[in-house]
Amino acid sequence: MTRATVLQEVRQMRFEELYARRQRREITMAEAAEMLGITERTFRRWKDRYETEGAEGLQDRRLGRASARAVPVDEARRMVTWYETRYTGWTVKHFHEHGHAEHGGTRSYTWAKKMLQAAGHVARAPRRGAHRKKRPRKPLPGMMLHQDGSTHEWVPGCQWDLIVTADDATTEIASAFFGEEEGTLSSFRGLREVIETKGLFSSLYTDRGSHYWYTEEAGGRVDKTRLTQVHRALQQLGITLIPAYSPEARGLSERVFRTVQDRLPKELALAGITEMAAANRYLTEQFLPAYNRRFAVPAPEAGTAFVPWIGTNLADILCVQEERVVAKDNTVRYQGLSLQIPQDPHRFHYVKVTVRVHEYPNSTLAVFHGPRCLARYQPDGRLLETGRAHPGRRGPTHGSGDRPIVDWKPTVREEIRARG
Repeated sequence: MTRATVLQEVRQMRFEELYARRQRREITMAEAAEMLGITERTFRRWKDRYETEGAEGLQDRRLGRASARAVPVDEARRMVTWYETRYTGWTVKHFHEHGHAEHGGTRSYTWAKKMLQAAGHVARAPRRGAHRKKRPRKPLPGMMLHQDGSTHEWVPGCQWDLIVTADDATTEIASAFFGEEEGTLSSFRGLREVIETKGLFSSLYTDRGSHYWYTEEAGGRVDKTRLTQVHRALQQLGITLIPAYSPEARGLSERVFRTVQDRLPKELALAGITEMAAANRYLTEQFLPAYNRRFAVPAPEAGTAFVPWIGTNLADILCVQEERVVAKDNTVRYQGLSLQIPQDPHRFHYVKVTVRVHEYPNSTLAVFHGPRCLARYQPDGRLLETGRAHPGRRGPTHGSGDRPIVDWKPTVREEIRARG
């Protein structure tokens, strides 16, 4: 029984009761009409129909008749067919914005949703839970950014990680890219993209992943005294790292991934993309601009909290930094690689010296002694920059890219000069 049928029966019972009181002259016709919420003229018409046809005369004759303003059946069927043949599984909002408009549809989102629900292609949304108070957004862009990763089957048969960095004030995605695995280097890449394009920001809100925080036990409180590589880099930049203790606390990231996981795989499939490089190009050139136009909102206040980056060594901050002691053959061991330090015009050797190894997001390496870069290396440990030879010495090598031969020993005079 529909709502309209129930209301009609209620109206009929109320009319019959008031009609009987009117016949007993307990109330006037005007009072009876006012109790029903209708005019006296309408009450007179209902009275005449009731006396002539009985209860059948009170039935609403509009029920069961098609509206003159109803959408033609052919147009509704055509829209449902578009969804069935090409956009199966898309949300109604996504289909209405992308597919429905592409095929010349002019009807409203609500109409499209009702037609697809009636056809059984879209389920009705469940009733929402208890009321919760939403945390207000930050007043200015750059006051707080959220960074998180999502493992998902973005293309058939491939599980990639999507690393997203979004602004709390505007919900704009400032950086997003696909990678093989979420971790320290992927976080550095996202941070560098944001700082280079927008500037330094005030704080970063993340989960308690091991590349952000050390925790004594899973799900426990974070240890703010032991710094991860990401935490150390953010401290160098003056950015505060804030831990989240529940999925609800990271509401922005959860909403972003819910939308992106629903829309992006469908658009990649529609474009015929199956490789990560092509997916990253589509993500940067097409999806992100469209996403930000659709979902980004103005900040509560005018202005920005981003500060332009004016330094020159951002890459050497947003990288993994680990100390090593140089071996007797002027090599440094790192992650199973042997990094050969070339001859240096400033020192005769670096034996037993503590140096610092930098690993960058593109997997290249470098060895630093204090602020000086001694050499840079390819991911497999081969030299990228050999530097100048020691003055007065030939510094023989076997050719470009080979390890320099370290077969000389300093004289006593050179030792004394090196020690000052």
